[in-house]
Amino acid sequence: MNRMKQTYRSSLMLLTDLYQLTMAYGYWKHGCHKDRAAFHAYFRKNPFGGGFTLSCGLAEVLEVLSDFRFDQSDLAYLATLTGNDGQPLFDQEFLAFLKTLRISLDLEAIPEGTVIFPNEPLIRVTGPILQCQLVETILLNIVNFQTLIATKAARICLAAKGDAVFEFGLRRAQGIDGALAASRAAYIGGCVATSNVLAGKLFGIPVRGTHAHSWVMSFDDELQAFEAYAAAMPNNCVFLVDTYDTLEGVRRAAAVGIRLRESGHKMVGIRLDSGDLAYLSIEARKILDTAGLNDAIIIASNDLDETIIESLKLQGATIALWGVGTNLVTGAGQSALGGVYKLTAEQGKDSTWIRKVKASDVTSKSSIPGLLQVRRFTQAGNIVADAIFDEILGIGPVPTIVDPADPLRRKTIPVGVDAEDLLVPVMRDGKLLDETSSLQTIQARAKTQINALYPGITRFTNPHNYPVGLEEGLAAVRTEMLLKAKEHRS
Repeated sequence: MNRMKQTYRSSLMLLTDLYQLTMAYGYWKHGCHKDRAAFHAYFRKNPFGGGFTLSCGLAEVLEVLSDFRFDQSDLAYLATLTGNDGQPLFDQEFLAFLKTLRISLDLEAIPEGTVIFPNEPLIRVTGPILQCQLVETILLNIVNFQTLIATKAARICLAAKGDAVFEFGLRRAQGIDGALAASRAAYIGGCVATSNVLAGKLFGIPVRGTHAHSWVMSFDDELQAFEAYAAAMPNNCVFLVDTYDTLEGVRRAAAVGIRLRESGHKMVGIRLDSGDLAYLSIEARKILDTAGLNDAIIIASNDLDETIIESLKLQGATIALWGVGTNLVTGAGQSALGGVYKLTAEQGKDSTWIRKVKASDVTSKSSIPGLLQVRRFTQAGNIVADAIFDEILGIGPVPTIVDPADPLRRKTIPVGVDAEDLLVPVMRDGKLLDETSSLQTIQARAKTQINALYPGITRFTNPHNYPVGLEEGLAAVRTEMLLKAKEHRS
């Protein structure tokens, strides 16, 4: 049983916007519901003002689509919906059609854990237009959030510069699935453990945690609380030291740590959760080292994010492990990724593809037509440029890429670089092609991808713009289509 089925026992088919169903009804009513179309999911801007984004959520999209069917309770509910005349919104015949509907879509997707950039299609969906429409909302719901959180986690891990990062956000997350999805995405982004035990069970993510302030407050004094915890769990001792006086708490934790060592156990470390974390960690390190507890680590929490961690590192903080909660699982600083899903081509009666474009007065919001693919160019193991091209047109061996927002900005890819196409087949005729990768494999891919970026792209302030553009022929076709669309509006 897949994760979504384990978490949500009922059908997820109604986790959609009503307009997806009304459009599906319209296609069915006009007899064009089987017409083949191509849609692409993409985003327009890197989150957090950063220079890259980390793809995430594909496996759960595929889990949902592999179980695509309306159950009787879905259809019974839809039968109760009415229009503004009080009459049923959907014919019974349409509901009967939905009852027997089974997915027959083809999907190409960029693997999870791949670094991606604005305007690049993350997922291409082709098949009957009614089905393409019905999967839009849940696809975007999953991918937008998990991609946002995976990117946030990657930024936090970059700031930690090799120190371990734990995800501690369950209590502050946006609901149950917000917490589970965030734990999964944070792990892919580089976190090594979570406090979320259900996420540990469902995804196999390591779980970590010891005690809270309430444990200390439930005893007559702090030393007694530490001793009692050590007696109960000698193999899991990280003491939270800031309930009353932080540095005095460190001294008491050190005293218990010495006794643990004498009894054949080991104090893992201490956790700082308030105050001046740079100063306190430096002083705490001195206390622990003086006590001979050189291998006891210092853990920090307290509303951390990438900028705070970066600052603390610059201040010489002796923190070895970072517990990040609220700002990670809520994607603080960016409320949503803003991914979109656009119709880019329809198949004619003669099986040829007809490109479609959405025109906008805002250039960045005009869509890219065609059957899109992303070719990534690498040199000496480093990622150097991406070309978005139309498979109908193809792409030459030495392409020129054009900025979608500024046709005067162009870059010719140098001769001799390696290339690979990022969108790979993951579903054919509604059937999954392969088992999805393990989270450990995806996490390793993400780390490799980020390390292959020019360092200026990963910096937090004014990051370098990674070269991404439309293949020259596609850029020309798009411009011509947008000009024609503008003429029609005149």
